[in-house]
Amino acid sequence: MDDLTAFSQGREFYHKIGRAWKRGYLLYGPPGSGKSSLIAAIANFLCYDVYDLELSKVSDNSELRALLIQTTNRSIIVIEDIDCSINLTGDRMAKRRNIQAMQKKNHRHVMMSDNAEDDGRVTLSGLLNFTDGLWSCCGEEKVIVFTTNHKDNVDPALVRCGRMDMHVSLGTCGMHAFKVLVKNYLGLDSHVLFDVVESCIRSGGTLTPAHIGEILLRNRRDADVAVKGVLTAMQAKILGADVDATEGGHEYDDMARTPESIGRRLIESPDHWPEGSPEKKKKKEGSTRDKNVKFLVRLRSLTKSDSGRRGV
Repeated sequence: MDDLTAFSQGREFYHKIGRAWKRGYLLYGPPGSGKSSLIAAIANFLCYDVYDLELSKVSDNSELRALLIQTTNRSIIVIEDIDCSINLTGDRMAKRRNIQAMQKKNHRHVMMSDNAEDDGRVTLSGLLNFTDGLWSCCGEEKVIVFTTNHKDNVDPALVRCGRMDMHVSLGTCGMHAFKVLVKNYLGLDSHVLFDVVESCIRSGGTLTPAHIGEILLRNRRDADVAVKGVLTAMQAKILGADVDATEGGHEYDDMARTPESIGRRLIESPDHWPEGSPEKKKKKEGSTRDKNVKFLVRLRSLTKSDSGRRGV
């Protein structure tokens, strides 16, 4: 918020140093981590208009420039999934390689204009001009936001300093974010299962804000059911990661990760194996996997006992 406030109040500063009055943000993180929600929050905080620019619908650099000129001052220009948008250049490169192959085959030089490889598409050069070239000087007090699920897939030229001024990582929910969501959706400041949820988070059972929000929204009329639903999903993630790591990477679909199926898998844990069985002997030797499953059984028992006391 401090950076946004400083930007919105920085007219004289930007004019003094001779820079375009704009700010660039790269938001990256897994789907559901809140990138679009953060953009909406920025727009509400600054009271700016939002322009969602879909590059796949822009025919070429000239149209991109025309669209930029049409945007108003005090606006946010958003390009979502910028790494996927850049992939639009792939067919141009293939076209260029085909022309070069034809040149070699025909033993003659085929002249290409400067714009030959730009026909019908937005190029990386066009995007660079869009972010910090002459095009970016069209208007003032503008925020440019790129989003991506995979930061490493974005061309470094697009996100260097001076183009994307701040890189903001958005991930899964920690305990503080979880409590905020519970407060907003359910009106609760505390719950008996918060300690268990925190243990799950520390054990790798983190979920995205969108995932948690959907569970809380669906069960908002019963706070106990809502919190237990989130806890079950966290346990499923921990158990799913454990199964994937020990069974050759086999992945179970969402239907297989219902609370009932999770319970069956937990019941089949080493603590329930018959005495004298080979598996029981392996358990006594103490493996990391056994310890993880034992932890999950303990969490499951806490949930079940709490449900029994409340008549759920």
